[in-house]
Amino acid sequence: MTTRQDLISLARHTREAASLFVKDIGNGLLVVSHNTLALVGLAVVSVLLVFTSQAGLREKVESATLGWLNARHEARAEAEGNILLAAAEPDAIARATATDPKELSRQQAAIAHWLARRYSVAPEPISRLVQEAWSVGQRAKVEPTLILAIMAIESRFNPFAQSAVGAQGLMQVMTRVHDDKYEAFGGNLAAFDPVTNLRVGVQVLKECIQRAGSLEEGLRYYVGAANLAEDTGYTARVLAEHDLLKAVAAGRNVPATTTVRPLREAASSPAGESAQVALLR
Repeated sequence: MTTRQDLISLARHTREAASLFVKDIGNGLLVVSHNTLALVGLAVVSVLLVFTSQAGLREKVESATLGWLNARHEARAEAEGNILLAAAEPDAIARATATDPKELSRQQAAIAHWLARRYSVAPEPISRLVQEAWSVGQRAKVEPTLILAIMAIESRFNPFAQSAVGAQGLMQVMTRVHDDKYEAFGGNLAAFDPVTNLRVGVQVLKECIQRAGSLEEGLRYYVGAANLAEDTGYTARVLAEHDLLKAVAAGRNVPATTTVRPLREAASSPAGESAQVALLR
C-alpha cells in the first residue's frame, strides 16, 4: 500500500526529472544556437575576407547593386513623368566650353563682356574663348584680339557655322584642307569643338602670315583670296574689329554696336579655294 510519504517522494523525483529534462533541452538549444551563430559569423568573415582581398569582385558587386537600385529609381521616376533622371549625366559639365568671367583678368573680362553684348551670346563661353585666345596667341605670337576679331567676322562665335565650300567652326577652317591638323585632336569632327577649332585656326593663320610676309596679306591668304584682285573687304573688316577689341582691352568705352555680317565670298570662288589648297596642303 502506497503511503503519503511515498507519493511525496515520487512527486519530488518527477519534478527533478522534469527540471533536468528542461535544462538538457535548454543547454542543447544554446549549444546549437551558439554553433549556428558561429557558422554565420564565420561565413560573414569569409565573405568579408574575399571582398577585401579581391577589390575587382567587390567593385563588381557594388556596381551591380548600385545599378539595380538606380534602374529601379529611374523607372519609378520615368513612370511619374520625369525623363531627366534617366538621362542624367553629372559629368556633362566637363564638356561645356565655359568659364566664369570672374576668373579672367580685368582686361580679358572686359573683352568677354563686350563681345557677349555685341554678338548676343552668353559671357561664360565667350570667356573661355577669350582665355584660350590669350593662351594660344602667346604661344603662336599672334595678338589674341586679332584671333577674336577673326572669329567675330568669320562666324559671329557660332561653333557650328559652315560655309558653302566647307569652312567650318568658329574660325571657319577648311576642314578637308587641314584634316592633318585635326589628327592630334581625334579627327575632323573636332572642328566643331570650339577650343580645338580655335587652336587649329590660329595655326593656319600663323602659317598664312609667315608665307605672305605681312598681316594684311596673311589675312588674304587665310580667306582664300591670295590669287584674287580683292578680298571683298574681308581684311578691312577683320582689322576694324581688331581695332575695336584693342580699344576695349585698353579700357576705352566702346559701344557694342551691330557688327557686319561674316561674309566669305572670296572663299566661295574656285580661285580663292585653290589658293588655300596650294598654300596649306
